[in-house]
Amino acid sequence: MSSIKQYMEFVKPYKWKIVLTLIIGVMKFGIPLLMPLILKYVIDDIISVEGLTQSERITQLFWVMGISFVVFLILRPPIEYVRQYLAQWVGNKILFDIRDKLFDHLQKLSLKFYSQTKTGEIISRVIHDVEQTKNFVITGLMNIWLDLTTILIAIVIMLTMNVQLTIVSIILFPLFGFAVKYFFGRLRKLTRERSQALAEVQGHLHERVQGVPVTRSFALEDYEQAQFDKRNSNFLDKALRHTDWNARTFAVTNTITDLAPLLVIAFAGYQVITGVVTLGTMVAFVGYMERVYSPLRRLINSSTTLVQAIASIDRVFELMNEKYDISDKQDAVAPGRLSGEVEFERVSFQYDEEELPVLKDVTLHVDKGETVAFVGMSGGGKSTLISLIPRFYDVTGGSVKVDGKDIRDYQSRSLRDNIGMVLQDNILFSESIEMNIRMGNPEATDEEVVQAAKAANAHQFIESLPQGYATMVGERGVKLSGGQKQRIAIARVFLKNPPILIFDEATSALDLESEHLIQETMERLASDRTTFIVAHRLATITHANRIVVVEDGQIIESGSHEELMKLQGHYYDLYQIQHLEEDN
Repeated sequence: MSSIKQYMEFVKPYKWKIVLTLIIGVMKFGIPLLMPLILKYVIDDIISVEGLTQSERITQLFWVMGISFVVFLILRPPIEYVRQYLAQWVGNKILFDIRDKLFDHLQKLSLKFYSQTKTGEIISRVIHDVEQTKNFVITGLMNIWLDLTTILIAIVIMLTMNVQLTIVSIILFPLFGFAVKYFFGRLRKLTRERSQALAEVQGHLHERVQGVPVTRSFALEDYEQAQFDKRNSNFLDKALRHTDWNARTFAVTNTITDLAPLLVIAFAGYQVITGVVTLGTMVAFVGYMERVYSPLRRLINSSTTLVQAIASIDRVFELMNEKYDISDKQDAVAPGRLSGEVEFERVSFQYDEEELPVLKDVTLHVDKGETVAFVGMSGGGKSTLISLIPRFYDVTGGSVKVDGKDIRDYQSRSLRDNIGMVLQDNILFSESIEMNIRMGNPEATDEEVVQAAKAANAHQFIESLPQGYATMVGERGVKLSGGQKQRIAIARVFLKNPPILIFDEATSALDLESEHLIQETMERLASDRTTFIVAHRLATITHANRIVVVEDGQIIESGSHEELMKLQGHYYDLYQIQHLEEDN
């Protein structure tokens, strides 16, 4: 389905309001078409008529102008208001629906998509490009048709006055149509390239604004300025090429629309001199030329606007048509609360078909309430393995089962309702601490939020802040320390109260004092829950029921801390190396 057809699906619910807007618009644009007729009547039937006294002429003039003032002063303003309001209302409602659908779509896209796409470019499409598409409704579905209707009505009126003059008036229409077709075919491509270049600037800017601390710490201001200039220059180049072609379009089409009235004045003047038509008819025709060619000029502007809108529609639906890597089966079930038994059965996984497998034939059974820690060298596949449990990615071979059922048979949202995660870099939203904790359960009471914070050893530091739980944490929690962010992340997991927990390097970026505090909290949270831990510091996972050593995508050792130390294999070597490093 083309992007325009998809866009029309969003327009369809408002089609009758668009029809009503068009009807009112015809009245709005039709009323000014009376002006040349009024002028013709005043010249031919009042001023130029012999046999009327001065007072009769003045009386007729007052009657004509009185009726005209009623139409233009009393009737036209409310018509203008209703048309403008309805047009904008419809446009904004369609934008609301598209953004709503896009946000829902974005929440379902896989982490793979976000790892390959800049945040700034996504924002550009959802905000800038969606906004541009409104012009397709206002211009393409309303104004263009109203302008065409205005031209048609004007031509019909002109034909009733003089056929020959009418033919002269529209003789340049074919040339005008050819110019529009020639220029606007290329303009769509240039508009799309310009929009893409702007999105690249926005994506780069968003990323670099977030990375200002890195830029400052490495004194990279000049280098980053050069990188931004490179992308900004690319946008300037695309914008100037677009402007050049746009300027050519207007130069040609405006020349055509300026020549047409001159032809009419010349031919009508000759016919007045030869007595074929009246002076009033000539004046009316010149007036109608403005009524005909002003909409034509607007159509050129509309065409430019429409090309930009269509380019934006293409970009919006390119995003909306992004396929889901993770999707529920039609017969997927909502599991309710799971007990927490997890099994990896001959699991293999690779991020892309052309890349090497990250996991190879992994088999592991974890009982309900068991704590399992994954250790090994970086890049071995530990984090990838646990990211399969909440279906952030789907296995490429084998299966992951929870409570004996393949997780692909569960509805993914219901599955994730049973899983709580604490990561190395937990994202906090730039709202209050209370709202960030409440992410674990939006329906929780204030008392439950406080109890979760107390369980996570966070209540004391929150209460010490000037605004307590109402304290705004800043973007990504920038106003809090690493340990404080982790405790808030743990508090929201306490509030969620899931049967399965995942800790992925949850303490690796903290100092020893914070690490000890977080470790104590994590152990309290893990009580009676199935828990998976990925840890760098082995001293933090010696309490685990089972420690699994993962290397090169495979499990090479498994057992308790004591069992693995006695085995004196890979785990023993890793443990000894870390102790030597800490002693040094």
